[in-house]
Amino acid sequence: MTNPYFATIKGFLLELGFDICYANEQESVFVVDKPELAIKNLVIGCGDPLLIMEQYLLDLPVPSLEVYQRLLQKNRDIIHGAFALDDTGRKLIFRDTLQIETLDLPELEACVNSLGLLLSEFSEELIQFSKGE
Repeated sequence: MTNPYFATIKGFLLELGFDICYANEQESVFVVDKPELAIKNLVIGCGDPLLIMEQYLLDLPVPSLEVYQRLLQKNRDIIHGAFALDDTGRKLIFRDTLQIETLDLPELEACVNSLGLLLSEFSEELIQFSKGE
């Protein structure tokens, strides 16, 4: 079955200047890069009713209450999306979920810019987390 949103999302991604590394309409998935925002291998699932964006950030070497607390505090500052952990509790990802039926280019752009801003403002602290410091 053809995904009615796949072509629209692809058009948005190209208009926003993303490099599409992988696209599979059957799976309704894109993997994209935007080096100028430090976005690499951003996974975008576009199945009705949601568009889900996930960006792997780093592995947390040791579970730490202080790190988890800091990540939750930083979530308050993120305009779109949030930090999340995978099922193991060790992989830190950025995740955003949007209603696909009403999604437009400016909304997708705002989400991408939020991730880019997060990566630029919080990168030093993320590096420290990855080192277990």
